[in-house]
Amino acid sequence: MNQLFSKLRKYEIMIRKVANNHLQGEYQSLFKGSGLEFDDLRPYQYGDDVRTIEWKVSAKGHGTFVKTFREDKDQCVYFLLDISGSQDIGQAGHKKIDQGKLIAGVLTLAAIFDGSQVGLISFSDQKEKLVLPGKGTRQGVKMIRGIFEHENISQKTDLDALFTFSLNLIKKRSIIVVISDFIDEGYERSFRALAEKHDLVAIQLTDPRESALPALGIIPVYDKEKGRTTWVNTAFGGFSKKISETFTTERDKLKDICKKNQINYLAIDTNQDIVAPLIELFKYRNKRMKRG
Repeated sequence: MNQLFSKLRKYEIMIRKVANNHLQGEYQSLFKGSGLEFDDLRPYQYGDDVRTIEWKVSAKGHGTFVKTFREDKDQCVYFLLDISGSQDIGQAGHKKIDQGKLIAGVLTLAAIFDGSQVGLISFSDQKEKLVLPGKGTRQGVKMIRGIFEHENISQKTDLDALFTFSLNLIKKRSIIVVISDFIDEGYERSFRALAEKHDLVAIQLTDPRESALPALGIIPVYDKEKGRTTWVNTAFGGFSKKISETFTTERDKLKDICKKNQINYLAIDTNQDIVAPLIELFKYRNKRMKRG
């Protein structure tokens, strides 16, 4: 556990240093400044989140006004971690599930360092692990144990159940970081509902095998979620091309949902170092904070 903490802490410090240097000292945090308590009204500016428009005041005909918020000292960050069977893809030690846990662990330490409350919901097609929000070092230890030491009850996926469970559990507006490959169907409605109520970040985990399957002839493909093996002819009828097109279409669909619903979207591949993508996310959120 000490070695794990050391590794996560090194990543967290590295990201903080790079962010500070890259943003010339203007970096605050991925988690601060999203504004969770109503403060005042001001005229609408280009780029403002449309969800902050105060329609009753704007309807009086004196211009469009948006709500401004001040930072909540008890701000809460929830990590929604998909640990279903489809995450078990990639090279040993660098699978989607490994990348997801690493990201959740590093961001947990970042949030703890910033004084935020942090909580965890690990999910498959059911609640796997729940860590209710808290602050400080003890909470950090509890979170890291919850992320890295839990053993799955199920291998199946149900993102709609995850988002619905989270909607029912998390009453106060929070920052919610969803870490998943988003390989599922029928979750869009609850996903949008979560975005309406909370400040949502979607981190999509991917692996090169999902978009570029080589033509290997007839091979066995094991579906971990269903627990069965199917023989597939990868050289038949443009199979590899179809796999690639399906992957691209599904990813574009998710990105479109995120764009339309003010959800921060970030894709991270299993062969990527997590530092650079997370820095891009910090940059985007810091720009948005300044507009607010």
